[in-house]
Amino acid sequence: MKYENRYAVSVLPCKPAKRKWPTSFAAFLTAFGIGGMTSAYAADATIPSSNGSAASPTLQVQTNASVDPASLAIKGLNIGLPGFKDTIDPDVGGARSELAKAGIGYIGMTLNNFYDNTLPHAFAPTHAQQLYNGQNFTASSQNFMFVTYDLSRFGIPDGQIAVAAGDSQYTWNAGGPSRFGLTMATYYQTFLDRTFELKLGYVHNGWEFAGTSVGGSLASSVFGPAGSIVYQGGVNNANVPTPGVIFKYNINDHFYDKATVQRSISPDGQVAEVNANPNAVNWAVPNAGILYLNEFGYKRDAAPNVAQMWIRAGAAYNTSNYNNKEFPGIRTEGNSFYYFLADRQLWQSVPVKGSAGRGIYAGFSVMYAPPELNTISEYYEGRLYGKGLFNSRPDDLISLVLTDTVFSNYSVYQALLKNQLTHTDSKAVTVSYNAHLAPGIYGSLGLSYIDHPTSVTYTTKTGSALNALAALNVFW
Repeated sequence: MKYENRYAVSVLPCKPAKRKWPTSFAAFLTAFGIGGMTSAYAADATIPSSNGSAASPTLQVQTNASVDPASLAIKGLNIGLPGFKDTIDPDVGGARSELAKAGIGYIGMTLNNFYDNTLPHAFAPTHAQQLYNGQNFTASSQNFMFVTYDLSRFGIPDGQIAVAAGDSQYTWNAGGPSRFGLTMATYYQTFLDRTFELKLGYVHNGWEFAGTSVGGSLASSVFGPAGSIVYQGGVNNANVPTPGVIFKYNINDHFYDKATVQRSISPDGQVAEVNANPNAVNWAVPNAGILYLNEFGYKRDAAPNVAQMWIRAGAAYNTSNYNNKEFPGIRTEGNSFYYFLADRQLWQSVPVKGSAGRGIYAGFSVMYAPPELNTISEYYEGRLYGKGLFNSRPDDLISLVLTDTVFSNYSVYQALLKNQLTHTDSKAVTVSYNAHLAPGIYGSLGLSYIDHPTSVTYTTKTGSALNALAALNVFW
């Protein structure tokens, strides 16, 4: 279930005297951010002194006893997070409301996933020899705390600072890896009546681009390898945030263009990134360059008798030095990836305001990366899912997801030269049910059959996998 909290800010840009173009980004923010004060702030910009002369300009801070905590949600994300009312502590003792008066908001979460292959022939002797999720019982726990501070009280349109730290633990390190450190530290604001959006800092582009979570909500996320090509191509996420800038152009109410320039995560993967940068504060790691990504999309929210639809396409270029799959032992600069995803509501079960999002949806994903630099070269996904299909369970989500992950033909060829058993792809079918158990608590159960669960190579004992899946997500 997706929660969206937006509030109106009237922006009346000041027109300062003619000046040279700002020579620093700080000057840019001052000229176009704080300079874009509302009329209420502009009226107070010059304060008369006691002798009647004009004193230095003073910025008046707006305080509002009735600030809605919902307006303090993290801005700019393309993934739904529960609103403050859908947490285990919506406003206990009025603490959240009191913090909101000071412009402070927060959301915490613990995301716990469990995988277990029910076919005994596939067990690995130790987790060190494990090759895929569920081969041995596999568990992960990601725990994050996000704090936001409202800058619109200073006249900055939709202005917000967001900081977060997190702890991630995995029983299988290759599935994670485990770490504690920075998760996000960003500045956000809009321009020209929200035509443009800007975010910069240690960004988390896994929640900003592509939208690979089935159903569009983190709370009701389902299981599967969706988005592997995106992360393989260098996109950062909650485990490995990196410095970057995000710029979005809202062309109209539906069409948008969104771009980012970020420091790529290590081309050798998340484990290498965390080993080189465990607290996620380093600006550089070996072989990592710059990732450029642009996404163009069309997004229409569900409304009575208006079906939800989201179509997005992205292309990226990465200057990092990747291991060459065609010529092992050589690193090659300049990787890329491309994606196209679409989701549409097929049927509204309750076509009334506030419930129009309930119904049946279908979607697909197509992703590609050059096989000479990427282990996964192609990814295909088809999905059918329902939101709130039962009147007694309006927030639940049920899904059927089919995937096909195609491996680099060069990786397959190199393995054959070593007389290893190989396969060209891995297919999976996953069914899951996510239940909204209580405010702030979501639980999921699923079953996933995977043909060729390992990457590229396998042994005669590997076989297929039938993973039992479970998840528990808690928000506060």
